[in-house]
Amino acid sequence: MNNQTQVRAMIVDDEAPMRAHLRHRLQQAWPNLQIAAEANNGLSAIEQANQIQVDIIFLDIRMPGKNGIETATHLADKAHLIFVTAYDEYAVQAFEQGAIDYLLKPIDLDRLKQTCAR
Repeated sequence: MNNQTQVRAMIVDDEAPMRAHLRHRLQQAWPNLQIAAEANNGLSAIEQANQIQVDIIFLDIRMPGKNGIETATHLADKAHLIFVTAYDEYAVQAFEQGAIDYLLKPIDLDRLKQTCAR
């Protein structure tokens, strides 16, 4: 994506403080990224992704309703998926769903910058 294009993202996490923390870290790592939507569960993320276009979805794994892996099956064709989770054991499943990266909480700013550079 060139620098002229406004990249839009969605943050999906069931914990509001984690969404706020990720939003803050993203502002530090990628100031021009527009957070176009936030969702607190997989069902809401799917609904929002059907209504608005985003380029990247930052997705938690363990959430009520549909977990991140289940949600990814509905979102992989809509945007790039980056999982942000405290659980490393789901990485293979995440990449099988088309994830372009897998970040572990707590979010390391340098590691997030590497992800954003991709």
